[in-house]
Amino acid sequence: MTIKVLVVDDSATMRQLISAVLNADPEIEVVGAAEEPHEARAMIKALSPDVITLDVEMPNMNGLEFLEKIMRLRPMPVVMVSTLTQAGTEVALAALELGAVDVVGKPTGAISLSTGFPDLIGKVKAAAQANVRAPTQRETATPDASFRAKSGHVIAIGSSTGGVEALLSIIPLLPETAPPIVITQHMPAGFTTKFAARLDKASAIRVTEAEDGAPLTPGHAYLAPGSHLHLEVTNSLMPRCRLVEGDLINGHKPSVDALFHSVAALNRPTTGVILTGMGRDGAEGLLAMRRAGAATIGQDEASCIVYGMPKAAFELGAVERQVPLRRIAEAILSTCSIQKNLT
Repeated sequence: MTIKVLVVDDSATMRQLISAVLNADPEIEVVGAAEEPHEARAMIKALSPDVITLDVEMPNMNGLEFLEKIMRLRPMPVVMVSTLTQAGTEVALAALELGAVDVVGKPTGAISLSTGFPDLIGKVKAAAQANVRAPTQRETATPDASFRAKSGHVIAIGSSTGGVEALLSIIPLLPETAPPIVITQHMPAGFTTKFAARLDKASAIRVTEAEDGAPLTPGHAYLAPGSHLHLEVTNSLMPRCRLVEGDLINGHKPSVDALFHSVAALNRPTTGVILTGMGRDGAEGLLAMRRAGAATIGQDEASCIVYGMPKAAFELGAVERQVPLRRIAEAILSTCSIQKNLT
């Protein structure tokens, strides 16, 4: 079945480039291109696209305002197109919180059909499979300051499409006494610094981008940089973050599988969590963790934006239990509490 796409961008050059890139794939058809939101609104009604690519900065109404209206009035898959500037990444993250499925960076410098938007086709295809719904109120609770974790425990989390919403629903619910957490979220370069700061601001624990050699300490989460390095954990007396070169794994760098395999090799108690995302990155690594004795959790289908990575892990036998997003923080704490399980 052909995926119908509406391209919305105030730049004629970008509209042409995005359309050409997408139309080059036989499974995608660009059914329209709009210069600004009012024109786009009419095209949505007339053409009923499966996916929209949406520029952030446009005349008359910016992309965020238009996205908010789309998600409130007619929820549908939206891939944001953003510049990789500081302001652009902040707006793009806000878009993901509003319900955009994913974000792709605009190319800089010389632009050609062969080099422009290398990730766009994959992200549009993932968006077409997304379980998009109107935004709901995020679960809020004061983290339990009395929580005490098992000594030496490490938590590893992997996510992709829809992961921004999922992580913002989980990490703020964890207490500052939680074990160290390592996270690989598939994001473009330049976005993870801002996302780590956003998580840090919303959470009791400290959240930073992972740095090579940083020791894993309780009450601290380390987010893999959106770069060309994998985040792993060293198997040592004091586990540390390690950023390593390497080939793409399952089409990704950083890769969830790379992280999970390194955590599986730790001689200590661990918990592995696989969240919403397209594809199967993390499934093999989570299986390795489970075989090594880790507690493993998968986000359930109903609460996933894309039930791809958790499904692959579940079918492989890597997931010990599937849990809805609103209960994953509680489930994580139950695996590492020195008290009786919380669930």
